[in-house]
Amino acid sequence: MPIELPEDARAAAIASIQRYFDTNMDEPIGNVAAGGLLGFFLEEIAPAVYNRAIADAQERMQARIVELDIDLHEEPFQYWRKFESPRRRK
Repeated sequence: MPIELPEDARAAAIASIQRYFDTNMDEPIGNVAAGGLLGFFLEEIAPAVYNRAIADAQERMQARIVELDIDLHEEPFQYWRKFESPRRRK
């Protein structure tokens, strides 16, 4: 599944790449070259980041699922306990 950005996010990413080059490199980068670099990053590197994010989300969800038993557990057969006196309970 290719990772794609919405048009506004893609434009902002290209502008950010251009700004990075202007600030940190000896030569600026044009709009087309920045778009090509972004495309490379999205195809080559983004899947690793995406997969890590999915694994992190799965881990957090699994932890929450384990907590459901603790948070939502109800003891069965408690109806008659409310009628027992404290000394008769066993």
